[in-house]
Amino acid sequence: MEALRQDDPRRFGPYTVLVRFRETAAAVQYLAHGPAPEDLVVVTAARPALAVLPAFRRRFQAEARTADRLAGGWVEARPDTPAGGPEDDDALWTAAQYVPALTLAEAVDLAGPLPERAVRILGAGIAETLSRVHATGAVLQGLAPRTVLLAEDGPRLTAFGPLGAAADAEARPGGQLSVRLGYLTPEQVAGQEAGPASDLFVLGLLLAYAATGSTPLADGPAAEAAERIAHTDPLLDAVPDALRELVARCLAKDPADRPTARTVAAELALEGAAGLAKGGWLPEPLTAALAEQSAGARGAAAAPLTTAGEGAVAAADSDSADVQDAVPAASAEMAQGSTAPPAPLTPHRDSRTAQLGVIDHHAPRPDRVTTQLAMPPELPGQPAGIPAAPPAPRPLPQALPAPGPATPLPAAAGRRTLLIGAAAGVAGLLVGGGGVLALGSGDDAEPTVDAKPAPGPSRPVVAGLPPQPRWIYTHPASEPAPLTAALWNERLLVLTGETHASAVDLNTGRRIWESPDAAKGQAALAAGKEFCFVAGPSEFLWLSAKDGRVAHRVAYADGFEGAPHLSVRTLVGSSGPNLWFTGSHQVTVKAPKPKKGKKPGKDRLVVKSYLFGYDIEQRKELWRTPVPTGRGPIAPVYRLVAIRPDAVVVRQERLTLTPADVKAAKGKALFRSFDRETGKQQWAKVFGTVTPDAAAVGGADGVLYAAVGTGLRAFETPGGRPKWTLDGTPGSVFGTSVEAGALLHTTNRNQEVGVVDRETGKLRWRRSTESAARGSAPAVTVSGSGGTLLAADPGQVTAFAADDGRRLWKFQDIGAQDPRGATVTARYEVLAYGKTAVVRRDRVVYAFPVA
Repeated sequence: MEALRQDDPRRFGPYTVLVRFRETAAAVQYLAHGPAPEDLVVVTAARPALAVLPAFRRRFQAEARTADRLAGGWVEARPDTPAGGPEDDDALWTAAQYVPALTLAEAVDLAGPLPERAVRILGAGIAETLSRVHATGAVLQGLAPRTVLLAEDGPRLTAFGPLGAAADAEARPGGQLSVRLGYLTPEQVAGQEAGPASDLFVLGLLLAYAATGSTPLADGPAAEAAERIAHTDPLLDAVPDALRELVARCLAKDPADRPTARTVAAELALEGAAGLAKGGWLPEPLTAALAEQSAGARGAAAAPLTTAGEGAVAAADSDSADVQDAVPAASAEMAQGSTAPPAPLTPHRDSRTAQLGVIDHHAPRPDRVTTQLAMPPELPGQPAGIPAAPPAPRPLPQALPAPGPATPLPAAAGRRTLLIGAAAGVAGLLVGGGGVLALGSGDDAEPTVDAKPAPGPSRPVVAGLPPQPRWIYTHPASEPAPLTAALWNERLLVLTGETHASAVDLNTGRRIWESPDAAKGQAALAAGKEFCFVAGPSEFLWLSAKDGRVAHRVAYADGFEGAPHLSVRTLVGSSGPNLWFTGSHQVTVKAPKPKKGKKPGKDRLVVKSYLFGYDIEQRKELWRTPVPTGRGPIAPVYRLVAIRPDAVVVRQERLTLTPADVKAAKGKALFRSFDRETGKQQWAKVFGTVTPDAAAVGGADGVLYAAVGTGLRAFETPGGRPKWTLDGTPGSVFGTSVEAGALLHTTNRNQEVGVVDRETGKLRWRRSTESAARGSAPAVTVSGSGGTLLAADPGQVTAFAADDGRRLWKFQDIGAQDPRGATVTARYEVLAYGKTAVVRRDRVVYAFPVA
């Protein structure tokens, strides 16, 4: 940290600047606080000499939006922008919550190479974030020793594109922006575009640097750096044996030979970076340095504002010192009439990391390139052999227009916009000119200025493409795939599996706890605001929503009076704190006393079955009602059909019906209604020709909607009078419908979904998902706002506008990318809350914004 200089801004929107924190090639970082002194943030402000370039501004804003979309996990979220924030103060800056951390370069400089376990956690954390980026088809290009932070709980990424990771950035004549990266990859040397595998090559360099303190391929003349990258095998003898093979694969010359980010994350930390980092992961000198930095930051927040070369001064008020009015001040010499230009402000050069491509800022350097990828005629490079002008002085940040709306994660930069310089080891990205070039377009069209606002994060750029997920969670490969998924109070996604239950934060997509006690749990329900209720194989559990620890238990064997050794068969359903389930236990029926001269009979074991009502908040039984024992003999499996103000309507699963039940029903489904207060059975009915396997759902108003033949029919209950019938398309069978207000959302095996007026049965619209028929109807889910209908089948998720049936987008998970990976056959599952749709397929979960 460094005291503020006289010409440093004192405010950025709602944040009061405290000290200079770090510098990068493209920006200056400040430690600042919000309205409350303890609300510390790091403000990254663009250098004005670069920020006047339209290309820089667009790129800076795009990388900031990428950071927003990746927020969560190992990417620090930006604070919500209050009134008077970036939208109002016309400054080109971003703010992120302050977390005590050292850059990888600082850590190696302070304590030397990291222990193997720390390298594993570092690499796994980076790879987990890269897998989220690569899942969208984008490339990060933001890795460097000074963009990776080491915090107490794990690593953090701070750069999300070439600007953030630039070793050098400068303005060129004609409004061009030259950005020189710290690393080249073999494919870039060969004139190819950077792809996801390029990030893995740089990750390999970082892992080797973290483990040894030096960067592979960096030794030797700078002018021969490109040749070494392209053709020389890296020397990895100093890398620990357990890591050497993985690092070597990351550094493979052929991108196809490099592992995926997901594979690297799994090989480095099967339990995930967060799991491996539990209990601390940094050497003691680094832990002490973090504590010292944190104390210094808190002290800066409590101390008066100071500037370099001055004593303490009072913080400027928001009107006079706001960044809107901050203009770089002339030096003392300039004020006295000197004509000498001010000394350029350059970031401290990191000679320890031997970054490929970094050369002295003050030495003249040639701008001749060895590979030029179809440079557009309006953006020529300087002629070969003519030295480039020395970098212009970099003044301090000043006010600039605010960032625009969010845009999707950028794809790899297009061939027309890349200029890769290998002479003197320089990796350059040249963008800009009079218009804004479309990165990643890959075509030969002339670049144009698009005056339209960029699309928001919830709107796809190309029709049919899903919006960028807010986060992506990948279940560790070392654990069995989850069995169930449920939302808890719109705060957690609770996954139950063979070995444990785990919770994922719905805001960040990061796993926050796991509970082995809840292994093989049937469901996860909200038991108030503190506990997550899970029904395990042998007991009910109440887990703390904060850490997953068991707070209460009720064993089936002895937790229900008068039903010893109770076996809970299935959870029927729930509403608020009320849970309904079936269970059974065995009782001994004594043989009757034999008549005189007769042999005594044998005692019999009889199974008694019940439907229970249970309050999961008060942890007490409300009622139990005897019900006919199912086939087995065991408790029947009831499927919830409707929850009404005074009743619960269920239907018994066909396979658990006894032969006598099947004969009595004559091939029809038997529905039962139980009083919610007392558990008393109100009625048991069949409706029309609805079969035991037919999809059926009931409304709170007493109407039952069931598939009959190829149609969908509405029945009044309990009377059974049909209200209306909706004809299906030829050969179709309706699946389970979903109520939403006055509408009924339908689905059928012809892969069609639609909307029907519940009162009249009038069809409003019907559309195909265009998915291949697989013998079952798509499962339909309605967003929390009711604006989006999502249809999930084994092959895809399709989103429709609920009001008119417009097809919005389709989504398919790529499955296992590793050629040796298993084929994923799991169906898609959708859970919705608010304006988010959580889509799960096997181990991977996506959180999509929806209307």
